[in-house]
Amino acid sequence: MIGLLLVGRESALQQWVPTHEFAFQVLAQQSVKFNEFRRYPLLKAVEWLETNFRPYNPEEELQVGLFRVPVPMVDMGAFREAVANALIHRDFHRLGAVHIRLEDDALVVSNPGGLVDGVTLRNLLVTEPRPRNRTLADAMKRIGVVERSGRGVDTIYRGMLKFGRSAPDYTRTDAQNVVLRMPTEPADLEFRRLVVDEERRRNAELPIDSLIALGALRQLKRMSAEELAERIQRDAASAKRTLEALTEAGFVEAHGATRGRTYMLSAAVYGAVADKAAYTRQAGFAPIQNEQMVLSYVRQHGRIKRAEAMELCRLSEGQIKALLKRMCKSDLLVLEGAGPASFYRIGSSNRMNSDGIG
Repeated sequence: MIGLLLVGRESALQQWVPTHEFAFQVLAQQSVKFNEFRRYPLLKAVEWLETNFRPYNPEEELQVGLFRVPVPMVDMGAFREAVANALIHRDFHRLGAVHIRLEDDALVVSNPGGLVDGVTLRNLLVTEPRPRNRTLADAMKRIGVVERSGRGVDTIYRGMLKFGRSAPDYTRTDAQNVVLRMPTEPADLEFRRLVVDEERRRNAELPIDSLIALGALRQLKRMSAEELAERIQRDAASAKRTLEALTEAGFVEAHGATRGRTYMLSAAVYGAVADKAAYTRQAGFAPIQNEQMVLSYVRQHGRIKRAEAMELCRLSEGQIKALLKRMCKSDLLVLEGAGPASFYRIGSSNRMNSDGIG
């Protein structure tokens, strides 16, 4: 049966594996530009789909130093992996074709049969490979059609994120179908340049968790290790290691103490993508927020101690000292007492503003 699926004749496939069918469709503003169904054996199917998809996949070039880097609408490595996965892992007991559909804003790949037992949307990135058709999957790996490590999902994520595009979307997957949506939004060329430069410096690709972190920070602007952990489907310690490694590489800046520490893209990244104003807004947000939290606490309780301010703002001792000193200098707060018994109360400047004076 495996040999039949790989290289068999179409007539034999239709007789012995009648559910094997795939479709390639190109839809543009609700009109159909291409719509063909085939029953080719898998090796021929992958080649036919790639050949027919290329004319609809425009590519530009990015100059990085002495090298020209191709920037396609859809990364062909990700396309090949997504298509092969759908053809291999479909449920051959179910009717319905594998669909590869190019829409106005995304490439959508779907196949009959939901995720296999043990695989969910919450562990898709980290679970051990669990192919529905193991012998077929092994054969395709040996031939070299799909990722030999079994981490094909990583290849799809990398093919999206390294161009500054959104992550692949599996949320339409249900018990009957696996549905992968790969957005075809324009690439962020300057972000791609940063990734290429860093990978050449390392002489290795950026880890997939790092690309997910950078993509999430571009979207959310600021993020904690716990928030990243959900996206990379690992524990908070792993997420923190990823963020700290990006901090050391100059891609990310950390703000706050260990507890409650948050991260944002660095000034170098914002500058490279010509969005320096966004960096200033993000970098300036935390100090202003901390000032307002301290003032709100003092208004409610009449005073605040340094340790209470540290806990409230989740800052280190040095950071809270600098914040309180700055607030005292601006007359927002006044320091009372000395040593462990000292505390801060509302300053004259803040009191006048609260009373509507001046």
